[in-house]
Amino acid sequence: MASVRQVQVTFDCANPERVARFWCEVLGYVVPPPPPGFETWDDFDRSLPVEDQGSAFACVDPTGVGPRLYFQRVPEDKVVKNRVHLDVRAGAGLVGDERLATLQAEADRLVALGASVYQVQVADAVNESCITMLDVEGNEFCLD
Repeated sequence: MASVRQVQVTFDCANPERVARFWCEVLGYVVPPPPPGFETWDDFDRSLPVEDQGSAFACVDPTGVGPRLYFQRVPEDKVVKNRVHLDVRAGAGLVGDERLATLQAEADRLVALGASVYQVQVADAVNESCITMLDVEGNEFCLD
């Protein structure tokens, strides 16, 4: 049986580069180098047929630990809740007021990048505090 060594998370979106650059800022990811033979990603993009230009973009964890994120253009708009979403673990290991303050500070930073707050869930006996947010194209993700 083969073992999985890497995983990529793929996003459907209207503007792959815009969404990828947003997630680079959120996660501290970077844009990987362009393919061999190309000085820049713009050069590579211009080498594609017109209908494929701007159709995809990616970002990677510079430490190599996190998954590659791949963004692909699709013609349809998002119309329902995501079935898969990212949890950005900004408050991992924190509790109470310290956790809420950390989550709020991170939410404020992400709003400045173009995200929006969708729902705030304050901790109870079962659940930890979480802020559900929307990225620049309305895809849900959680700060927890």
